[in-house]
Amino acid sequence: MKNLFSAALLALSVLSTQANVRLPAIFGDHMVLQRDQPVPVWGWADAGEKVTVSFAGKTATATAGADGRWSVKLPALKANSTAATLAVEGKNKVEFEDVLVGEVWLCSGQSNMEWSVAASKDKEKEIAAGNHPRIRHIKIQLTTAVEPQTDVKTAGWKLCATNTVASFTAVGYFFGRELEKNLDVPIGLIGSNWGGTRIEPWTPPVGFQSVPALKSIADNLANFPQRSPAKTKEGKEVLDKDGKPVMNINNQSALAIYNAMIHPLIPYAIRGALWYQGESNNGEGMLYFEKMKALIGGWRTLWQQGDFPFGFVQLAPYKYGGNPENLAGIWEAQTASLSIANTGMAVTTDISTIGNIHPPDKQEVGHRLALWALTKTYGKTGLVYSGPLFDTLTVAGDKATLKFKHAEGGLLAKDGKPLTWFTVAGADKKFHAAAATIEGNNVVVRSEMVAAPVAVRFGWNQLAEPNLANKAGLPASPFRTDKWTDAVMAEAQPK
Repeated sequence: MKNLFSAALLALSVLSTQANVRLPAIFGDHMVLQRDQPVPVWGWADAGEKVTVSFAGKTATATAGADGRWSVKLPALKANSTAATLAVEGKNKVEFEDVLVGEVWLCSGQSNMEWSVAASKDKEKEIAAGNHPRIRHIKIQLTTAVEPQTDVKTAGWKLCATNTVASFTAVGYFFGRELEKNLDVPIGLIGSNWGGTRIEPWTPPVGFQSVPALKSIADNLANFPQRSPAKTKEGKEVLDKDGKPVMNINNQSALAIYNAMIHPLIPYAIRGALWYQGESNNGEGMLYFEKMKALIGGWRTLWQQGDFPFGFVQLAPYKYGGNPENLAGIWEAQTASLSIANTGMAVTTDISTIGNIHPPDKQEVGHRLALWALTKTYGKTGLVYSGPLFDTLTVAGDKATLKFKHAEGGLLAKDGKPLTWFTVAGADKKFHAAAATIEGNNVVVRSEMVAAPVAVRFGWNQLAEPNLANKAGLPASPFRTDKWTDAVMAEAQPK
């Protein structure tokens, strides 16, 4: 009898475990749901089990498939700052408390996006003023996977308060703080970022497959992520309990991070994404543009939310070493990425720290991203959201005249001094430091060394912190008017 009773308890325990409805970890207390669009909710239950999802008077039902997965879409919800409960019921009931409805943004990239409020400028002041309970943040733990995963590792959603804000993504937080103030709605920030990582591990297979220039990766996706045997300090292979080699996953190889830290988030409803990355791809030039197309296009394809807004940060000047023009190549690729639909770029050449790859002024970075989002995503008027971007070059005699987009209000030197970091070249492709002056909304460039200008470059050096800006104080992006790959820089560098 005792054995029969124990067996019955065991069977009941197994049945109970199997019957539990559960959801991925992106759902939790204090989360923010995206307003004004259908809200996917999904999870697992017993095969054939009916699941009902209820929130704010809206209800949706689904039946778990043979694999136990179920999914529903709640009708579009209006923004709501009043806490509500999301209930999911099958054979058991799961409830998430203190759920708000507002704007949700994915904050991804490498260390400058992962960089915390506690490591930023005026950290004590910012932490003390960090009581914004309508802003919520969830940090996805760093991990890799060989195959696409169904769930993430996280400590859950955190309310923004003086005892939590220190660990938030600084760029995301300062961006979100401006959105909350201007839109008067809750803000959800999904921090899925990892310092030192390249762009390839964040990109999904469909992204690589959609860009012809990345065919070498797309044709070899079966070989990614790259793996190697784990070894002890003595060089011996590490074996698992079955005697098989334990494999390390290279977190810099294609798919490695996407599988573990992005794929499980899909299709959680978001408004858009913020991206701060590129340092680890420095030196790739316009190839990075192709990789941006793969990342953005791949994410948009999988989220199935159309061309959702994608804002990114142009890298700040930094003394990388090597060819000083390498960083300019990434700047050029990032600027070219503005040709991708519904994208925006925050230029940071004026808020850099040449000796520190992590400029502490993340407030201004978030502010510039917010200017773009408020204007282009949320339709706010009267804001200047971009610094000057090169448009056209005309030449007359020894004078090269540059016309810019986003200069309608006029141009200026931010420090009140002569314009810096302009160079000009003739047909010999040798660049010389040039004097530049503002004439209306244009810049006129001359050099005594170049009688007949052919090309102009601006800020084309990793140490460049140029002072050209528009009247709103937003800096001009570095650029070149030529497409020469064999240009030789003259010894006289602009200062």
